[in-house]
Amino acid sequence: MPEQTATPAYVIGLDYGTDSVRALLVDAASGAEIAQAVHYYPRWKQGQYCNPAKNRFRQHPLDHLEGLETTIREVATKVPAEQIVGLAIDTTGSTPGPVNEQGQLLGMLPEFAENPNALFVLWKDHTALAEAAEINHKARTWGGEDFTKYEGGIYSSEWFWAKIMHIVREDDAVAKAAYSWMEHCDWLTLTLTGQDLASFKRSRCAAGHKAMWHESWGGLPPEEFLTHLEPKLAGLRNRLFTETYTADQVAGHLSEEWARRLGLTTKTVVAVGSFDAHAGAVAGEIESYSMVKVMGTSTCDIVVAPTAEVGSHLVAGICGQVDGSVIPGMLGLEAGQSAFGDLLAWFRQMLEWPLQAGLTQSKVLTNEQLTALRQEMSDNLLRQLTQAAAEVDPAESSVLALDWVNGRRTPDANQGLKGALMNLTMGTSAPQIFRALVEAICYGSKQIVERFEQEGIPIKQVIGIGGVAKKSAFVMQTLADVLDRPIKIAVSEQAPALGAAMYAAVAAGIYPNVLTSQKALGSGFAETYTPNPVRVADYAARYAQYQRFGKFVESATSQSEEPVMEPETPAITTA
Repeated sequence: MPEQTATPAYVIGLDYGTDSVRALLVDAASGAEIAQAVHYYPRWKQGQYCNPAKNRFRQHPLDHLEGLETTIREVATKVPAEQIVGLAIDTTGSTPGPVNEQGQLLGMLPEFAENPNALFVLWKDHTALAEAAEINHKARTWGGEDFTKYEGGIYSSEWFWAKIMHIVREDDAVAKAAYSWMEHCDWLTLTLTGQDLASFKRSRCAAGHKAMWHESWGGLPPEEFLTHLEPKLAGLRNRLFTETYTADQVAGHLSEEWARRLGLTTKTVVAVGSFDAHAGAVAGEIESYSMVKVMGTSTCDIVVAPTAEVGSHLVAGICGQVDGSVIPGMLGLEAGQSAFGDLLAWFRQMLEWPLQAGLTQSKVLTNEQLTALRQEMSDNLLRQLTQAAAEVDPAESSVLALDWVNGRRTPDANQGLKGALMNLTMGTSAPQIFRALVEAICYGSKQIVERFEQEGIPIKQVIGIGGVAKKSAFVMQTLADVLDRPIKIAVSEQAPALGAAMYAAVAAGIYPNVLTSQKALGSGFAETYTPNPVRVADYAARYAQYQRFGKFVESATSQSEEPVMEPETPAITTA
């Protein structure tokens, strides 16, 4: 427990997700969640700077800065400003952006304000598929160290260097103006502290999992390798960083400008930034060989293990293993799925299209009635699909789906893969398809658990956090049945923000380390989903079909000359 002080102390965790930012004010002694606020990104909601057909997803920094100011000012009014002693930020990742020598994102400058290449390249942006393939080929053939080996051995288009390569090749103006590049969590922390770019403390979890940073080769890959990847990267390494820091460290204090804008003081400590899944795992009370599944639009599956026990063993096909990336002093291992809630949202949008299009032709409803009806239909559709899908008897539906509508993150990253459906008939219903999609994301999760255990990393318990874990009992029960494991659900509605607050409490000196902060501020578990033995047997058989289906689609996607699958292959509809 923290030392008793004359006045209470509070910390703020700020969690940047795909669609919104959430601020959480936490009592640093009891862990009580005093206040929370959410801000949805208006430009992102309107689809600005994005082109889903081309897998381009960019975000404007004004969405993030406006959300920062709005949410923190709202929660900070609940207690005296001088009692808020620490603040920490987590974000999606890898979400890098180009900055000038002063650390300003290029998209904030007038000449680049409407240029998508000058904005943050969101984690789910897959425009760098070709560059990722090139990195993987050159890492294995250039004649030196394979710098992907601590990233699971396969570099993804979702990550730092692939995205930078794509932008500098596509946009000369941005390439010339970009003095350096920063991950979203680093840029926001730099902005709040007003520090010098050269001396700023960069995030260990961002650099280690996404930028091929590792102590054994002195930080980032050497200049020789980077220029072998792309000559336009020449000189960039020297303008980036060498050292990295864990999320419990002090990055700085609030600058005078941001203390005033947020209604706080310059005494507020700002911790080093982190990724949302890593912060969420801390709030989920992760411990050795637990898997915390952060379930939202995508999933990140986080495991920690004693560094000495894993040693030099490399886990193939995951999203990196980095000392101290989650809990300082332990090895952090990351995996995940590129689409989880996103897959279900995609299907809802598919069903909504004809309904919405038909409404636009209505001559009996006013514009206000049309708007209200559209919103009501959108709000109700997912709930109704879930209820109907839960009533489908799996024995009466042979529909099978692949969850790769946004590519495959792990095991073995391949963002070029596509989703698919099979066994459709004239009798197939929307609830049957929806159930197949839910089962598919659960099968994808099972593949990840199996990969860890095949690689010698036992998974002793599974913990669920995030929007899907809290809101969908149907998905969570299906997941428990598919994994044949109990799944504990964390209490906190804002687990990544709570984890960020735990980091902030250590940086502010309230607790000596993350494990102590986690124990003091943790909110426990709300419920546990236990496997249904009948469903476990059914899903084991269907999982084997999913694996065969996946191999067939992967071979077809890679344009194999003779794709092979088990007999009785039905027609396939790619999603």
